[in-house]
Amino acid sequence: MFFLIAGPCVVENEQITFTVAEHLKKVTQKLGIKLIFKSSYKKANRTKLDSFTGLKREVALNILGQVREKFDLPVLTDIHESWEAEEVAQYVDYLQIPAFLCRQTDLLLAAGRTGKPVNIKKGQFMSPQAMRFAVEKVFSTGNKQVMLTERGTMFGYNDLVVDFRSVPIMKKIGVPVVVDVTHSVQKPNQTTGVTGGDPEMIETLALAAIASGADALFMEVHPNPHQALSDAASQLQMDRVEATLTKCVDVYNALHK
Repeated sequence: MFFLIAGPCVVENEQITFTVAEHLKKVTQKLGIKLIFKSSYKKANRTKLDSFTGLKREVALNILGQVREKFDLPVLTDIHESWEAEEVAQYVDYLQIPAFLCRQTDLLLAAGRTGKPVNIKKGQFMSPQAMRFAVEKVFSTGNKQVMLTERGTMFGYNDLVVDFRSVPIMKKIGVPVVVDVTHSVQKPNQTTGVTGGDPEMIETLALAAIASGADALFMEVHPNPHQALSDAASQLQMDRVEATLTKCVDVYNALHK
């Protein structure tokens, strides 16, 4: 069965984080899907200066640590600079390298040296073939626990497309391949400074990802996406998660009879 990386885009507060974690655990247990809970403790790449970037570091990391204990779930979060790796690794089970930073050698090496599994998101500007070099950087630390995540490729200035050929191409590198079905529906670089999106396409991308052989899905989930403090236009409504994943399980089972 495929596994799932999911949770709210950013740690907004304890209530939303715990609500999403509880719901996702219930749904994935019902469907027999392994869950890795994801939420960014900090958003360091917002478009506008006044956009929400997160709570105080120690507050957000403590909330993620509580998710591990309260819900008995492995947790994943992003790091943006190499100095973060060692500290953040004390609170989570997986470290994630944001797409914009997938070529940052010092960051990849620092993540690898923690010994934690590392999820590297494919840059919107990167070919799937070139991602092997990012993997090799982490491997050079002796850490072989690496995943690659497809999250769309720039199509002009204001849209993303997913080339599903990237799934089998990156699988040849020899690591699990994840498809991010929420960031991939984004419409970046809007003149408002707020990233747009087309969340109605999330389920379509999820089904296509499973059909193309992805090992996992990545999705950001929120109880009220329109009120989210980050990625409001591209998160999946929490009450739609079960229906979407049920269809994905059906596709997976049809392909693995």
